[in-house]
Amino acid sequence: MVKQLVSLCAALLISSLTFGQITVNDELGTVELDSVPVRVVALEFSFVDALASLGIAPVGVADDGDKTRVIEQIRARIGEDWVSLGSRSQPSLEVIASLKPDLIIADRERHEAIYEDLKRIAPTLILKSRGETYQDNLKSVIKVASAFDREGEMAQKVAEHSQKMDAFAKQIDNDASLLFAVSSARGVYMHAPKAYAGGVVNRLGLRSPVPDETEAYVQTTIEGLVKANPDYFLVGEYGEETVIDTFKENSLWTLMSAVKNDHYVETDPRLWSLNRGMIAAEIMAEEIIALLKD
Repeated sequence: MVKQLVSLCAALLISSLTFGQITVNDELGTVELDSVPVRVVALEFSFVDALASLGIAPVGVADDGDKTRVIEQIRARIGEDWVSLGSRSQPSLEVIASLKPDLIIADRERHEAIYEDLKRIAPTLILKSRGETYQDNLKSVIKVASAFDREGEMAQKVAEHSQKMDAFAKQIDNDASLLFAVSSARGVYMHAPKAYAGGVVNRLGLRSPVPDETEAYVQTTIEGLVKANPDYFLVGEYGEETVIDTFKENSLWTLMSAVKNDHYVETDPRLWSLNRGMIAAEIMAEEIIALLKD
């Protein structure tokens, strides 16, 4: 498994140094850098996770105006000295420009519309983030590292991460189903196998009660949850009062196996939904193992 991942990473090493220049192929073309970036801004949390794996502190982060949205374990590695760039969906171009970055890392889904504006500020690496799978992320981190001419180092980190995940998986000896969902005032959304959290669940050998062929995020009703009937159910709530609280008042709530067996857990949506990456995945795995041991 580790050898396969190393081979995969090697195949993804698309960064090359030619006459002192770094060239990286991203989602929209080719990014050329005259030297290793020093001042980098990240427009999604998954890129912050990748930078933290390399020990690189960004000068700016689209953190939705709240630095605590980046999980503590990542902040412990890179500090909190970055400048907030506003929301991930609409980062401030003016603030980005004021930081004089030499690299911008952007998300294709969120930022393709402002790609030309970003390129006028600094070289822009545009990758998958929002809606990425677990495997997508492992490819993206290699490309992030390539921009710093450190792809070999990141390939090794991916291999080490795979070894850790294999070790975590060996601690799980049952065929239980586990579901993560987020809940807000707008609704409850199950994270299917195509979602990042669903991919981590599958990587550990657990089953998702949501079919593989469904979309990454599936809005559900209380009836839908009862039908899914996960053995373990984790929910991350955005807000004090969310739709899941309404579900709990429904008589159908207690029919779920997870509820009956006291395997319903309220967890941190920042970790499970926002901060995708190897650091986050390993913390999620530790939480899952602790939950299954209870």
